[in-house]
Amino acid sequence: MGMMQEFKEFALKGNVIDLAVGVVIGGAFGKITASLVEDIINPVLGLALGRVDLTQLYVALDGKTYENLAAAKKAGAAVVAYGNFINIVMQFIIIAFAIFIVIKQVNRLMRVSGDNLPK
Repeated sequence: MGMMQEFKEFALKGNVIDLAVGVVIGGAFGKITASLVEDIINPVLGLALGRVDLTQLYVALDGKTYENLAAAKKAGAAVVAYGNFINIVMQFIIIAFAIFIVIKQVNRLMRVSGDNLPK
């Protein structure tokens, strides 16, 4: 069997197509999660913390004070943008929890239908 024929069979298997669909949906879900964190959770959390914009939380490693994160970066200061890190961690936790729920439901449905789980 030629390499092109093998590749065609590989690419057209259900698993590869399922994976491609999963990647596309995962990318879209990542954008939804980012919006949830940045547009809904952060403003509420920032308000609760005394009107703090979490995306602007940073430490300038040169010891100087800057008006905001953009000004520090423009000045070429090395910064630890821990507010952005907090955003990314919240996004990760939400995505991981959503995946956990989906996998838990798939496993439950497989047990109910009598199918064996993959080993």
